[in-house]
Amino acid sequence: MQQNLQQKKGLVDNVFNKVFDKYDLMNDVMSLGIHRIWKKELIYMMNPSIGQKLVDVASGTGDVAKLYSEATKNKSNILCIEPNNKMLSEGKKKLKKFKNINFQKGSAENLILPDDTFDFYTIVFGLRNTKNINKSLYEAHRVLKKGGRFLCLEFSKVENTNLNFLYKNYSKLIPIFGQMIIGDKKPYEYLINSIDNFINQRQLIEIMRKNNFTNCSYKNLNGGIVAIHSGWKI
Repeated sequence: MQQNLQQKKGLVDNVFNKVFDKYDLMNDVMSLGIHRIWKKELIYMMNPSIGQKLVDVASGTGDVAKLYSEATKNKSNILCIEPNNKMLSEGKKKLKKFKNINFQKGSAENLILPDDTFDFYTIVFGLRNTKNINKSLYEAHRVLKKGGRFLCLEFSKVENTNLNFLYKNYSKLIPIFGQMIIGDKKPYEYLINSIDNFINQRQLIEIMRKNNFTNCSYKNLNGGIVAIHSGWKI
């Protein structure tokens, strides 16, 4: 399944070239800091053990890798995959003290990794920025070991009418915050549009199943503002 907005050449890369050094700050502004709780909930759902291998795709500045490492007492192998050079550099800088975390430039649709390698695959606020969801999920399934688990934390569809009204109106302010903080509202206009155009919770479950994931489920957080999708490779 192709995502039309992301097909424009260089669009997504240019967005992150403009926001990379204020990315964490803007995440706090956009979510009122709640993104940190969402990411901790993701790690809680994973319940990782020492020694289990994680690939974190569209890793950004490394929040998930850091939380995963801490949850496993820094005794696990973690690979961060990030398509944007500047974001990748920010992640390396932020996590330079973690010797168990490695970095690689790459896209979700074409992972330069062997089959059946990882216990966990995570993609956090990145799936909606891919050009092709099917290819991304195919690759996720391929690189997981048998018994491995896929988890996606992504903005989703609010299922409560009143909350959705408030959320949509708040979203209109985010490009204004972007203008104030980074001096450019266009990257955040893209991000809001990408959220609006992204598939709903049940549609993502269907695509996961088509790509051979089993025991697929999702958990809404904050009424569906975001959802965590989970699937297994057997």
